[in-house]
Amino acid sequence: MNFAVLVFPGSNCDIDCFKAVEETIGQPVEYVWHTETDLSKYDGIIVPGGFSYGDYLRCGAIARFAPVMNALVQAAQQGKYILGICNGFQILLESGLLPGAMLRNESLKFRCHAAMLQVENAATPFTADYKQGELINIPIAHGEGNYYCDDATLAELQTNKQIVFRYEAGSNPNGSVDDIAGICNKAGNVLGMMPHPERAVHELFGSADGKRMFTSILSTWREKHGAAVNG
Repeated sequence: MNFAVLVFPGSNCDIDCFKAVEETIGQPVEYVWHTETDLSKYDGIIVPGGFSYGDYLRCGAIARFAPVMNALVQAAQQGKYILGICNGFQILLESGLLPGAMLRNESLKFRCHAAMLQVENAATPFTADYKQGELINIPIAHGEGNYYCDDATLAELQTNKQIVFRYEAGSNPNGSVDDIAGICNKAGNVLGMMPHPERAVHELFGSADGKRMFTSILSTWREKHGAAVNG
């Protein structure tokens, strides 16, 4: 399974994502610069966290117009697996690949700490190795992670089981509507989340709960393509 990690000016979690793929599932992975216009060789694409274009205008607003985004939209339409983390989630929202928008944290402070998430949908390509309702420890690091959408959109997300992760009840760190920490598109192949699974792939990091996100993607892809699973 071939992975791409997109890199925008100001990305700073690209190396973490690259290492998470390389060291947790041992699959081919490459950095792809924002000027690239062809993503056809990749099966999984990660849009990493950071501060693309310095967060000018608003988070993800400029990155949304980068040349690589047209190819990313095509990849999403083709059913390829796309994971947007933190600023990557913001970029997916700005591009329209996911519904809703991001506001400043209610505290107006940058929050960087461990966070407990509840797995709300364990039937996606990104959560197949988790249990429904399981609590997992995935760190956050954001100043604008307050997910917002209107009532009609929220009802649609709930009905279609597009809410993949919620912050544990009573521990919402940013004020996001319905405690949302991550959502997917209707097809289930595009996931955006504010917490950082790539920073939770080894117990030395304080948690290894993020590792199963990467194994989930690989096992789902292999099942879909009939590939044999190696150890």
